[in-house]
Amino acid sequence: MSGNQNYINHVALVLDASSSMSRLSAKVIEVADQQITYLARRSRELDQETRVTVYVFANNVECVIYDKDVLRMPSLKQLYRVGGMTALLAATLTSQRELAQTAQLYGDHSFLTFVLTDGQENASHRCPGTPSRKPAELVKAVAQMIETQQDNWTLAVLVPDQMGKREAMQYGFPKDNIAIWDATSTQGLHEAGQVIQEATEKFMVGRTKGIRGSRAVFSVGAEAVNKDTIKAAGLTAADPTSYALLPVTRDAAIRDWITESGHTYRTGGAFYQLTKSEKIQPRKQIAVLEKTTDRIYTGPEARALLGLPDVEIRIKPDHNDDFTIFVQSTSVNRKLLTNTRVLLML
Repeated sequence: MSGNQNYINHVALVLDASSSMSRLSAKVIEVADQQITYLARRSRELDQETRVTVYVFANNVECVIYDKDVLRMPSLKQLYRVGGMTALLAATLTSQRELAQTAQLYGDHSFLTFVLTDGQENASHRCPGTPSRKPAELVKAVAQMIETQQDNWTLAVLVPDQMGKREAMQYGFPKDNIAIWDATSTQGLHEAGQVIQEATEKFMVGRTKGIRGSRAVFSVGAEAVNKDTIKAAGLTAADPTSYALLPVTRDAAIRDWITESGHTYRTGGAFYQLTKSEKIQPRKQIAVLEKTTDRIYTGPEARALLGLPDVEIRIKPDHNDDFTIFVQSTSVNRKLLTNTRVLLML
């Protein structure tokens, strides 16, 4: 495909409108409207065309907005009404099947769908238009559909608890495309909105690097990194003479350890190994180490590779057999842990 092709994103929100969502309905509208405002802003900034589809589901599945230019989207105020049960499987199937009929001519098209539910499936087998009246066959149909989606499709779901996560995995959702949200409060829904926004940011930034879809859309951490994503992000390894990797054999402050190792300490020139989940500020640089070669990848692309937006975000050191994350230290007292390494830029 030629380099001047348009990036066209088809973003869908598939929203639970069952009776149990009634106390959150005003917040659902607010969160959805905020997501649309954010999509409009980032589409302009990244020069990507974004088209939005909204489904609501309870006893039945209804498409209330289809593939509409994000810059012309109305509020969902008049469109989101609650009442009924939870046809989660039918909503997933219907949304993906109908969106698959969207024209994909002339441009680099990518589909991103977020399903939000506060409960378990209990109504799809009664929905008109579903392929089966048997719940087990519906589960199979959804799993098969997800399995056969093209690489430019990303399907994610937000569920209320671990049981919901187990069910979503049975339905075939990739485990890193499943997030748990607190469905008991408006604050929980607000946080779910932030999770969706961070995942969308990662998706849109990834698009500029040639990544068309993701099976780890909610993963912010080492598990999101692999050789393909490094290549797609356009990362090139740092010159091996420009850095040193120093083993840490006892707990020590970062400046002390570096000077004891015979090196000069410069503020901002040292990176500690990420060992626990922690908040990373937007100004902090990130480095990714390929374990087998000790190659280091740095720069803004390394942040983008991990899906880090330009806001403070919590990042996980998720176990990854191939890559290790290092975070820039701006504190002379940052504690280094035994049996880790410290990266020093020379």
